[in-house]
Order: sequence, then structure tokens, then C-alpha cells
Amino acid sequence: MTTRVDALQRWLNVLAIAITVLAFLGRGGAPPQDLQVTLNRLGAGETFDFVSWTLEALARKTAYSLLAPQRFLTDEQQSRLVLEYLDDIREANRLSGEIDRIYTDPNIVDPDAVSQAPQEAYAVLRQRMARRSPIAEAILESQIEYVLSQAELGWLAAVLPPVRGAFTPLPHILIVSPRKTIESVYQRQLVAGLTAAEQAEIEARITEVLPDYSAYVTRIGGLASYPAMLLESSSIAWVADVLAHEWTHHYLSFYPLGWYYMRSGETRTINETTATLMGEWAGQEVLLRFYEPLVTEAKALPSPLAVEPHKAEADAERFDFRAEMRDTRVVVDRLLAENRIVEAEWYMEARRRYFVANGYRLRRLNQAYFAFHGAYASGPGAAGADPIGPLVQRAWALSETPGAFLRRMAPITSLQELRLLVDS
Repeated sequence: MTTRVDALQRWLNVLAIAITVLAFLGRGGAPPQDLQVTLNRLGAGETFDFVSWTLEALARKTAYSLLAPQRFLTDEQQSRLVLEYLDDIREANRLSGEIDRIYTDPNIVDPDAVSQAPQEAYAVLRQRMARRSPIAEAILESQIEYVLSQAELGWLAAVLPPVRGAFTPLPHILIVSPRKTIESVYQRQLVAGLTAAEQAEIEARITEVLPDYSAYVTRIGGLASYPAMLLESSSIAWVADVLAHEWTHHYLSFYPLGWYYMRSGETRTINETTATLMGEWAGQEVLLRFYEPLVTEAKALPSPLAVEPHKAEADAERFDFRAEMRDTRVVVDRLLAENRIVEAEWYMEARRRYFVANGYRLRRLNQAYFAFHGAYASGPGAAGADPIGPLVQRAWALSETPGAFLRRMAPITSLQELRLLVDS
């Protein structure tokens, strides 16, 4: 029988969903009207349909919450079920890669026949994953909520907004920056599954019409829609990290740091760095609390997309991607400050080739690249010498709990305010 507490929780869930969706869809500023209209037109054919995805995901979540079979499993049984689902993701990725290799091998005359067995296995596996994903997602959500509540982020025994995430093919994201400076003036989610050639074509289309701007299309590991979109990864540490990261964006949507996400590069960097630190902490807490006795080292390793998204084959002992990228950003910032735009772009292309030669498949390295990746400033890298990352880390170190840290960061929207917070 449904209790009053259960009913209240469901109503709180619905309220949180509604407010967070509105906050996500409405947050941020807009570029000048003529620029926005032009960019919307140029990317119209590849725009991701958020409305349909969100309605479908929310309907599935709501229907499943009425059953919640995970309530009848022990903590260990729940964790094993999640790990089995992640094993299915690993196998699905392997089969998909095998099928792709068959169709790209010029020596195979009849790829349809040769790939029949892996295609059948892949279809069966995907059907099983579709049945398992709701319960795996629900378990992960409850595990994240547990560690958040332990960090003083609960209210009346509930975490608000509720943690919600769904495994799904993620959209790509388009970032546009002026060539004369590094600044994200436009972001738009594009359809999932774009090839490298299609990404390059979109970028070329934009820069041809808008020669004073640079464009960059990239894949992402998660997105703060509601429910959050989660890339299918077989790493439990990485999945938990991303889900907590995106929940932090949901939480901040109720505060100035979320409201003004696109108001300036400073606000966005503070927001993303805050979410990164929260995600890293919560991911490790989930691993220690629920998975440490069960998980192998391979399953605990972060996803390459989360750590070094362009890594192919590189010798970490002789090449430090993050340090080299930081040095690159520092030089680019100096050249752009001196209005040496063409020299900065030649330099970025030379450095891109250097990264590729050292095993990192950077398809594009330009102002828009830095405008996007530079916002994640929890460590050295594309942020260059930006002081925001170290200051947010200092605020983390000075906070008694992760909950206290997040509450202190929520009203902060500028570098000046961040400095005052850390110095107080």
C-alpha cells in the first residue's frame, strides 16, 4: 500500500523534474540575434530532438518507478547486476567494432554474409540490454543519492533534485567562438552518430558563412538534460562520476551559478569545474561503498573519453597530454592578445599535428576547441593559465564536506566573487 511518504516523494520527484527541465532548457544567454539566427539555420538539419527524447525518457522512468524491483535485492546483488550490465556494454562495443571492421575490409567480398553471426549476436544482446537498462540505471541513481545524502546534500531524507540518468547514444555538440578570442558564443546539441567527415562539413559550412568565427563539433560523455544522458561505458567509476557530475548541474540550476551558466566564460568554467570535482568525489565514493570487493581493476579504470578524449596509442611516460595542452593554450592566449590571429591558428595546427604524432587523434584544434574544453579546469590542460581551476580546487580543500563546498559555490558567478570566497 502506498504511504504518505511515498506519495510525497513522487510529488517531489515530479516537481523537481519540471523545474529542472525548465531550468535546463531556459538557462544561459544568447549570442547576438543575427548570429544566433544564422547559426540556427546552418545547423538546422542536424539538431538533436530534445523534446522527444526527454518525454520518452521521463515516461520510461515514471513507469519503472512504480515497480522498482531493485528494492528486493541486497546491496551486493544490485551492484553485481550493474556490473553485468556494464559487461554487456563492453561486449556490445566489441561486436559493433567487429562488424565495422568486416564492412571496411576491402578483402571481404560479401560482408553481409561474413557479419551475419556477430550481427545476430549484437541484436540479441541489445534486446537484453533494453530490458536491463532501467534497473541498472535505477540502482546507480540510488547509489549516487546515498553518497550525496551522506555528504549533507539531502533534505528530509531525500536528495533534490532526484538523481536521474539514462544510457543513450549521446548527441554531438557544436561550439562556436570568435577567431580573435577564446569565448563560447554559441553551443548547440546535434544528432548522435555524426562521422568525422560530417563533423568537418558542419564546421566548414559555418566558417565559410561566418569567416570571423571558428567552429568545433565534438562528442561528449554526458549531458545535463533530465534525466541526464549517459554514454554507454563499461567503467563503473566513470559512469558514477558522470552521473554525479550531471546531477551537480541539475542542482546548480536552482542557483545563480546555474542560472548564468552562459553569461560568461568565467561562470561556465566555475560551474563545470565545480561539477567535475563533485563527480570525481562521488564516483570514487560509490566505487568504495558499493563495488570495491566486486570490481576488477579494468572495470574501475576511468573511460578514456573522460580523461583524455583523443587518446589513441600514446606513451604516457614520454608525453604529458595535459601539460602540453596547457602550454599550447598559454601561447595561443598570448598570440591572440597581441591580435596575431593567423599566427595563432598556424601554431594551433602545428601543435595539433604534434599531438597526433604522439598518439592523440585531435581532429580539430582551434579557438572553439579551447572555448569548450577550457571550461573543465580541475587540472592542467586546455584551460591554460586560467586561475579559476586552482581557486575552485582551493575552495574544495577549504570546505568541511562536499555538501558545504557545493553550497558555497552555488551563488558564485565570477572570478572576483570566487577570489573573495577563497580569501574570506
